[in-house]
Amino acid sequence: MTISYNDTLIPYLYEGVYVVDKQRKIIFWNEASERITGYKNTEVMNSFCYHNLLQHVDESGKRLCLDGCPLQKTLSDGIMNEAHVYLKHKEGYRIPVMVKTLPIYDDNQFIVAAIEVFTDERFQKQIYHENQELKDKLRIDPLTQVANRHFFDFQLSKKIEETKVFSNTFGILMIDIDHFKLVNDTHGHLTGDEILKIVAISLSSSVEKTDLVSRWGGEEFIVIVDVSNQTELFKIAERLRHVVMSSGYQVENGKSISVTVSIGGTLIRNDDTMSTLIARADELMYEAKRNGRNQSKIL
Repeated sequence: MTISYNDTLIPYLYEGVYVVDKQRKIIFWNEASERITGYKNTEVMNSFCYHNLLQHVDESGKRLCLDGCPLQKTLSDGIMNEAHVYLKHKEGYRIPVMVKTLPIYDDNQFIVAAIEVFTDERFQKQIYHENQELKDKLRIDPLTQVANRHFFDFQLSKKIEETKVFSNTFGILMIDIDHFKLVNDTHGHLTGDEILKIVAISLSSSVEKTDLVSRWGGEEFIVIVDVSNQTELFKIAERLRHVVMSSGYQVENGKSISVTVSIGGTLIRNDDTMSTLIARADELMYEAKRNGRNQSKIL
């Protein structure tokens, strides 16, 4: 027998939705279920819900998948059920969800399957988007769309604490656009803004996902880089410098404005604070400028 889900499930596509047959075997698992629980479709399909994968419990800690399962009750009596339960995410923590169970009938009005729709009560749709928008405003520089200085300070503080606990090593790169004042004076601030965007995109597109590019202020950017030695840090600095140097901005007369940067970089030291680490990278960046610009100075 073929069961069509489209008409039934369209209103619930934002929520987690899964379907079990009469034997409680999972035969459908949507993308929202993956997002809320952490389990991929391939991990749960054709398993049985009573295997207690999600380990639903009520507020008293009663394990509902083994005794008191709303989905099993709906399979038995055809009555829709609602319940506040806590499922266990794949990573081990508990998530409060509102569960609704509905029966599926065949042409002869026999119950052949049941649907469970579950909503993550931490993130109702509207609240989720509002919180995400606020989060972006707090951490993203509106012009360049890379991290802002406040978010950088927060992340750098975390990295320094991790270094003290786990003896990790990382580096930072202070990056300044060469002759940026001349660009603004010659072509105007709107063109200067476009140059800032080009540099930001070039930098953020050329680092690893674990690294962080931030606008430090004005025409300066700063990058946290996961490296273990100066050689690696210099290699990354030079890659970023060359990527920016190969970019450019087309102005109205058909000419291209070339862009270069000067970079100062340093590794974290045992006695470093945020201030000493940034100050050292900043001084190295100015040394690169004094030596002729468009170069990297690493210590």
